[in-house]
Amino acid sequence: MIAKEEISRLRRKVKEFKKISLTALLGGFVTISVLMTLTIMVITSYTTQKQALIDNTLKLNNASAVQMSQMLESLFESMQKSLKYGAEYFENDDFKDKGKLNSTMDLIRNSSNYFNTLVLTDETGLVLSRSPYSEENVGKYISSDAAKAAIQARTSYISDAYLTPRSKRKIAFISEPIIDAEGEFKGLISGSIYLQENNILDLSFGSQLKASNGTYFYIIDHNGAILFHPDVNRIGQNLSQNTVVQKMMKNQTGQEKYTNLDGVSTLAGYSKVSATDWGVVVVSPTQIVYDQLNLQIGMLLLYTAIPFILLTLIVLRVARKLVHPFVFLADLVQQVDKGRVDLPAVKPHWNREADLLTRTMLGAMASFRNKTDQLVYDARTDVLTGLNNRRTFEEVIQEWIHDETPFAIIVLDIDRFKLINDTYGHSTGDEVLKQIAKRIQASVQPVDICFRFGGEEFVVLLRNHDSKMAYDVAERIRISVEESVLVVDRSITISAGIAEFPMHSQSESELFHLADNALYLAKEEGRNRTVVIQTVDKQNNRNSFL
Repeated sequence: MIAKEEISRLRRKVKEFKKISLTALLGGFVTISVLMTLTIMVITSYTTQKQALIDNTLKLNNASAVQMSQMLESLFESMQKSLKYGAEYFENDDFKDKGKLNSTMDLIRNSSNYFNTLVLTDETGLVLSRSPYSEENVGKYISSDAAKAAIQARTSYISDAYLTPRSKRKIAFISEPIIDAEGEFKGLISGSIYLQENNILDLSFGSQLKASNGTYFYIIDHNGAILFHPDVNRIGQNLSQNTVVQKMMKNQTGQEKYTNLDGVSTLAGYSKVSATDWGVVVVSPTQIVYDQLNLQIGMLLLYTAIPFILLTLIVLRVARKLVHPFVFLADLVQQVDKGRVDLPAVKPHWNREADLLTRTMLGAMASFRNKTDQLVYDARTDVLTGLNNRRTFEEVIQEWIHDETPFAIIVLDIDRFKLINDTYGHSTGDEVLKQIAKRIQASVQPVDICFRFGGEEFVVLLRNHDSKMAYDVAERIRISVEESVLVVDRSITISAGIAEFPMHSQSESELFHLADNALYLAKEEGRNRTVVIQTVDKQNNRNSFL
């Protein structure tokens, strides 16, 4: 009898053990729901943001490649103009006064610093003068095939990259023929760029070679040989087997995700330089996208982990009385994750625990949304000055042009900013940038938008402004900066260039390029001034400035 009772008691305990309490059941369900919601959020965020980051990186690299190709084209146009000036000077010269030849060549080379060397040859290829002067070369005949081809062509000529026979340097050169008044070919004036040494390309693009996130760019000739690269040892290497380079060799321009010759997945934007038939490739390793994505996902998990853990603990204690709030909150998380609803105002709940749970959950979701908004803000804002950044500039100008909103663009640049950095240090230079950014912001209307475009360059978009109105604004900014007492014991000035939409151009890239050209002219005319582009003659590819 006693044995039967013991067996019956054990059976009841086993049955009770198999039963699951409502608190554990609902708590388990809610916990699983929360974890699944968090998983969905992470997966959805990861998938959508990955593609968005890849697309944005490709677009940014393509825009950078186009801009750099335009800058390179402008640079080579200036270099050719310099050589044409020299050719016109020598067209009536009899080449007999060697001292005059040498001094003139030095003057031409030093006036621009475009070339490492400048060479003057007669129609037979005999070197008459060289700057800097080299007794070893003067009086001898040219020996490179490229130079011989330039003499034979008797027209404007840009060489491929090649190794010089005598000095064994990797160079490229530009030449202009010297034609006398009777139309007879008298010789050649040519400028050489030492590709693996300090040169005009280093001076113009060196600061943009490689970004902190691993993005870099390189320049190739029409045969696929590298002319400019962060690693000087790769200059001269042939990349004709590279997928992107092959497309550029076919005169294509665009953006693409591909695997390079080293087996690295990359995101590239590429553009041709029509003046030289060269190409510019801006490359970002695909890994940087995953690094940014992992950082964002890590922040997401960090900001949501603690609130969700607290939520789970509370749910386990009050699950039996809070079935309805749990379902409501789970549905709300899913809807908020998909962006369908705004967070509702917190209403008091009849149960204290349920009320606390509701407030905690809404607080966690609000915190997540705030952090997400902060990430978006950081992606669109320049960290140093607080102005909008270059990415935001591209979005705004594209939107205004798409909406056909009349506006003017001002491109501003701090004069001799490198001297400030070199003299007072980069921290002082950063403070100068911040103070000038404040003066720019204070000089425009709330509807106008200010950007830090990069380095010491700023851009202002003036809604419903024409060139004259923009000139007044730019002058107000320029005078404000000039008269301000900044952190250095010297006067700081800025130069500005202005273009107008739609009068000057209906393309965002061309409009910026025109304003940038106006800025370049302001620099050439002595700095601390504003220049407005006046007309655009597209047939002759010339700009007029005010």
